[in-house]
Amino acid sequence: MKRTESGTTTGTAPEPTTGTTPAVAFTAVTKCYGRLRAVDGIDLRLYPGETVALLGPNGAGKSTALDLLLGLRPPDSGSVSLFGTSPREAIVRGRVGAMLQSGGLMDEVTVAELVRLACDLHPRAYRPEEVMTRAGVASIADRKVNKLSGGQEQRVRFALATAGANDLIVLDEPTTGMDVTARRSFWATMREQAGQGRTVLFATHYLEEADAIADRVIVLHRGRVLADGTAAEIKAKAGARSIAFDLEGEADEAALRGLPFATTVTVSPSAGSRGVRIQSTDADATVHALYGLGVYPRNLEVAGLGLEQAFVAITEAGEAITDRQQQADTDRQQEATTK
Repeated sequence: MKRTESGTTTGTAPEPTTGTTPAVAFTAVTKCYGRLRAVDGIDLRLYPGETVALLGPNGAGKSTALDLLLGLRPPDSGSVSLFGTSPREAIVRGRVGAMLQSGGLMDEVTVAELVRLACDLHPRAYRPEEVMTRAGVASIADRKVNKLSGGQEQRVRFALATAGANDLIVLDEPTTGMDVTARRSFWATMREQAGQGRTVLFATHYLEEADAIADRVIVLHRGRVLADGTAAEIKAKAGARSIAFDLEGEADEAALRGLPFATTVTVSPSAGSRGVRIQSTDADATVHALYGLGVYPRNLEVAGLGLEQAFVAITEAGEAITDRQQQADTDRQQEATTK
């Protein structure tokens, strides 16, 4: 297990083969914008063949971390390397493909012309027709880029990111605007890429994608790595379970909210009954106390949290820790001032 600077225990990242050079290495990396510390001392290693989801609330530092990884911005301190070299050198050698949220497309050219240009520039290019077929844009090859829908633009960006045999593929919110069929096809291709030993790193707000696709999940919060492990480890780290049941008639919500170890309680009315959902840090004790209230739950289910619920629980806990640390710093400063 790993331990963050805040003292929070993280999950266990996959162990690399001995002697394997990391595809991505962040070493004590910091990046500030004025007084804002967007990336705060990150240490991170990604290895060949991993599919890694990068999660975090808005402002967590995801986009800045990707900019540093791609050499679009220099770190203020620390170092970033790709395959043991600088980001710039790795990109020039054709080892990195990137699909960003916006930009990267030229107007007044056709999809085919843009893809062919990307293939011409790539040191280890695939055939343009192959690239367009894999990205699902062969049917719109003659359409001008400025006439595309949002989902079609995303597929074109995907084509550009996979124009050659990259060893690392970086994706920032890759399926935004795609329909269900396009998303399934996209992730099938990404699984194929990872199966060939390539590293796939993607930032997403679709937590169900991270749960289904990634074999490793990294949670950022205020520029720090808050959790790092498999999706199952991230869920377990939240330290809570979900209790769901139905109650006939009215429900005493105040009594339910007072149950021991219950962190959140939601009551939803339905025909003749109430659906109750509780998150608890000790499900056994909460259920025992529930029967002690004299109510009899029907269809009782106790399960682990989903990735989305775990993500919320972990980031809320991280927020609370950070707030306490900031308050302690403020108190120390005020104490020093009065002496």
